[in-house]
Amino acid sequence: MATPTLVKGARATRSTVALKIVMAVSGLVFIGYVLAHMYGNLKAFAGHDAFNEYAHHLREFGEPLLPHEGFLWVMRLLLIVALIAHVASAYALWRRAAKARTVKYQVKKNQHSSLSSRTMRWGGLALLLFIVWHLLNFTVPKVNPAGGSTDDPYNLMVDSFDVWWMTVIYLLAMLALGLHLHHGTFSAIQTLGFTNTASSRARAKQAGWVLAVVIAGGFSLVPLSVLAGIIEK
Repeated sequence: MATPTLVKGARATRSTVALKIVMAVSGLVFIGYVLAHMYGNLKAFAGHDAFNEYAHHLREFGEPLLPHEGFLWVMRLLLIVALIAHVASAYALWRRAAKARTVKYQVKKNQHSSLSSRTMRWGGLALLLFIVWHLLNFTVPKVNPAGGSTDDPYNLMVDSFDVWWMTVIYLLAMLALGLHLHHGTFSAIQTLGFTNTASSRARAKQAGWVLAVVIAGGFSLVPLSVLAGIIEK
């Protein structure tokens, strides 16, 4: 009777490891994307024409091998697949942990965990909701909260962040992103087997901090600068 139990346990363990690897890889895909996206956003400091030229270049990238906006659609499909994989694996792991967790264990765990690790689930949900709104705001169908045109990417960005509550929502989302990146980066590096020594664990934690500060901070510069009047039409 013991053998089937061991086999079942081994399969569950392998499945859990596989889910963690899916989370790590899909998370790294998003890190690469947000770094590139942050670079594009910072083009706003170069002015209207530079920002719009970059946005236009993305639509023509890969032509004539790819159709117009083909590169963007390839990236969108990749991100959709990564998002589904990330959310699905996170949910599956959470369900398994919830079934195995006791109240006593949970209290002890929270005493030694960081804020970023404790907010991963709810921070991830907040980011998911923000992504939906962000797409509605800037991609499809495009919503200008100031009531202006949506045809000009730079002007749409300035109009959006000129509205104070839009900037507040964006900054809160960046706070959630920073916390998510802080713990998520370390977890991904650990899952992929690069934290076998004390020094490598320390470097992984530092990488989490660096990415969190650079990415969340870089994204926050643009809305703050618009609200302060540094970036304007």
